[in-house]
Amino acid sequence: MAEDTSFLADIPFFQLLGEEERADLVARLEPIRLPAGRMVFDYGDPGDALFIVRSGEVEVFFKDDTGQKIVLEDGKAGYVFGELSLLDGGPRTASVVVKEDLQALKFDRTHLGEFLQRHPSAALDMLAATGRRLRFTTERLRHTASRNVNEEAEDKRTTIQKTADWIAEFSGSIAFLMLHVGLFTVWILLNTSWIAGVGALHAVANFDPFPFGLLTMSVSLEAIFLSVFVLLSQNRQAAKERVRADIEYDVNLKAELEIAHLHEKVDRFQADSLARLDRIERAASKK
Repeated sequence: MAEDTSFLADIPFFQLLGEEERADLVARLEPIRLPAGRMVFDYGDPGDALFIVRSGEVEVFFKDDTGQKIVLEDGKAGYVFGELSLLDGGPRTASVVVKEDLQALKFDRTHLGEFLQRHPSAALDMLAATGRRLRFTTERLRHTASRNVNEEAEDKRTTIQKTADWIAEFSGSIAFLMLHVGLFTVWILLNTSWIAGVGALHAVANFDPFPFGLLTMSVSLEAIFLSVFVLLSQNRQAAKERVRADIEYDVNLKAELEIAHLHEKVDRFQADSLARLDRIERAASKK
């Protein structure tokens, strides 16, 4: 009992409570154990309890409208979750899964009324702690943005992939073209009668006479290997473009959702304004 009371004193959610209030709270806590991989609760589940992590680790997350998983927090010893549903009895606003074998304390909503009747001032303390949590979560969500294209396309290529990309890039350059023009020119000149009798070149000339079968075979082999490297590079580029397209879709969808949210705000503002004008007109007509 004393150990649990001192444990709660170190948790921000219960720091505002007095010693007597924490002791009474500890008497109403129920210990639970869950293995790794087990869902504590899922988004939308009925909520009626708060959980305090004693040991182990949990992950709090939800999925947005694009299906992307957004991790809010990773909670270890002293972490509190489920407080919103405890206070309002509404459905869960996020999912929680056990990452490491969990030992926790559960505070049921049925005990909350009894606790607050005995300690009314504790309600303000718990609301203040909940407010801090909401501010923290809102700030996390405020900085949640679409995936960064540069991070998604980070250079994680193997040596072979880097080589394929370099070859594909070089084979499409002017330097590659000029290199082959020079090579073919020298090859053809060496194997024609124009310079076959010129001094030192006589010994090496005519090693591939017309119609240049060796040159034809070499060019064909080069074309085969180049096509393979180019296809490898193109497949990687196609994969990067798919990632880019997915990110652009996420951005467009989020922009659409934000616009819809702004429309709702404007509609509410207009309805409130019209209602206020109606009240003003009624008050003025009575005078």
